[in-house]
Amino acid sequence: MARNVTEVHHPLVHHKLGLLRDVTTTTQMFRQLVNELTLLLTYEATKDLADEQVEIETPLERMTARRISGKKVAICPILRAGVGMLDAVLSLVPGARVGFIGMYRNEETLQPVEYFVKLPGDIDDRDVILLDPMLATGNSTAAAVESVKRAGATSVRLIALIAAPEGIERIHRDHPDVSIVVASVDRGLNEKGYIVPGLGDAGDRLYGTK
Repeated sequence: MARNVTEVHHPLVHHKLGLLRDVTTTTQMFRQLVNELTLLLTYEATKDLADEQVEIETPLERMTARRISGKKVAICPILRAGVGMLDAVLSLVPGARVGFIGMYRNEETLQPVEYFVKLPGDIDDRDVILLDPMLATGNSTAAAVESVKRAGATSVRLIALIAAPEGIERIHRDHPDVSIVVASVDRGLNEKGYIVPGLGDAGDRLYGTK
């Protein structure tokens, strides 16, 4: 496994990912499973956020508690499928700012085409969490990382549901500082650049489109 990659091995992750992959899973259930898996992955992706000790008063006595300190967070889903992961992260980090990066893949060249970028103005002061369900060729994700870095981001991590080794290699070739948290690293890519065994097109399955 490449450096800076965490494949989360947990019974709940394995169970929900298996349901997510199933072709018979409905659109409604697919959305719910994406939300639940993202919650579990976010727990892992944020485990190294800096914290500090603070004094608080409980109903019984004063004590020292721990709270997150340091830089704030910016959550940046890659449109459109990444939006399906957004609410889960916000439920755990409600004070985060949100940016959006619009990318689509040219199906002939497999290269990314950027069509929309809207990021927090102070992104250089924030830890950026990119959201993209599928890390396939890595081309779109690498371009998204480049976009947030161009805007000033210096701390970037990626949460994906599944990844192909080719995509991981691409990210760490271009952006070795980016950490990746995934539920599964799959076998590889087929001739069309889709992850196998994969789960199909995450955007289509999230929104009921084809």
